[in-house]
Amino acid sequence: MTELVIANRILANEDVVDAYGHVSVRNPEAPQRFFLAHSKSPALIDAGDIVEHMLDGQALSKEARPLYLERFIHAAIYEARPEVMAVVHAHAEDVLPFTITKAALKPVIHSGAFIGAEVPVWDIVERFGDRTNLLVTNMDQGRDLARTLGPRNVALMRGHGFAAAARSLIDVVRMSVYLPRNARVQHKAMQMGELKPLSRGEIAPGNIGPSAGAAASS
Repeated sequence: MTELVIANRILANEDVVDAYGHVSVRNPEAPQRFFLAHSKSPALIDAGDIVEHMLDGQALSKEARPLYLERFIHAAIYEARPEVMAVVHAHAEDVLPFTITKAALKPVIHSGAFIGAEVPVWDIVERFGDRTNLLVTNMDQGRDLARTLGPRNVALMRGHGFAAAARSLIDVVRMSVYLPRNARVQHKAMQMGELKPLSRGEIAPGNIGPSAGAAASS
């Protein structure tokens, strides 16, 4: 639990999450369950706030404290991706413009190679209409997002944020920190002239590490 608490604090310190957003980790001893805090600002999370969840998004044990509304993002990704051990959902502002324009987010800095050649954008309206508040509040919505994510490391969410998945907690935190940084650099570069993103060779698994690399070339 200590590592999950630290992950929450790091993401808050790096402005990836504010009062909202969350990070989870799969239970390595019971892969059909995962650990995620109850609904609380990530900067304030401690070990006593961690709740074990099942893959339907419900708490394993009766829980009086409110749960995150969007816990279904985590549940659906773990359900769809047995190799994934950690998930982040956040609303980093630097990423948001790429969710609402035709400008595609690309890996443009070496620390953003994990983004991969193509970053999908999930639009809740396509399956669930325009009567939602853009939040993922049930398993049907979570599974639809997970399908858009597919085998990749990152999926953007229109007008909302992003979901990131990795084989370790360290990797998903690292990706979530560098995703907004890459977006910020790309946005500035686009104002200066023609963009030159990383090549497929430069984002190849051997160049970006064993954990994040497998999905990056997708």
